[in-house]
Amino acid sequence: MTVENQQGVLPAKELEQVIGYRFQQEKYLRNALTHSSYANEVKKNLQSNERQEFLGDAVLSIIVSDYLFRHYSHLPEGELTKLRASLVCEKALCQFARQISLGSYLMLGRGEENTGGRERSSILADAFEALIAAIYLDGGMEPAGEFVMGFVKDVIEDHGKVTFQDYKTMLQEIIQQNPEEHVSYALVEETGPDHDKRFVVEVRLNSNVIGRGEGRSKKNAEQMAAKEALALMGE
Repeated sequence: MTVENQQGVLPAKELEQVIGYRFQQEKYLRNALTHSSYANEVKKNLQSNERQEFLGDAVLSIIVSDYLFRHYSHLPEGELTKLRASLVCEKALCQFARQISLGSYLMLGRGEENTGGRERSSILADAFEALIAAIYLDGGMEPAGEFVMGFVKDVIEDHGKVTFQDYKTMLQEIIQQNPEEHVSYALVEETGPDHDKRFVVEVRLNSNVIGRGEGRSKKNAEQMAAKEALALMGE
């Protein structure tokens, strides 16, 4: 499918490759990419992404809530609520949308196009929710969950595990008991396109590798390396 848009936006087929999901019913993807300004301007019985945005918001919430409930049983309800809020807020969704250059695929009216709508946080966040709904409507909860967790899992680890269990600090406190020992972190691998970078970090005790971690950010990779080191120490 190629989006018919006088603005020459990127073809939707390319977006399918970027997100790793192929739609059986392309209408859901088309709706997700159609901003109300474009639907109102063209007026060819086009449906905007507003209804799918509504559904996507609910699907996103249940996916994130389910993951947090199952994986953070030690956290009270209040902490889970705050953590979930940080993952489904406009700022987070806008960042996720930018990772896949979602703005480049949107169909916008001339007014939104001329005033920078492709980079407007609210438009990007809403479109990302509409895209979640599109995948859910087309393929069900499983692919929708895979899509969402591909973005939020590392962020959950950053905001959750790092907040409540800072492995780097825990490791440093143990090593500091022996003043002659020194811990350092080294980036050993960086792969993937800009929208989906993967980093591999080694944590070293003096010159010996004692842990290795991978993540979508250097910070998260360092935390995972420290976690592995602690596990090897029996901590």
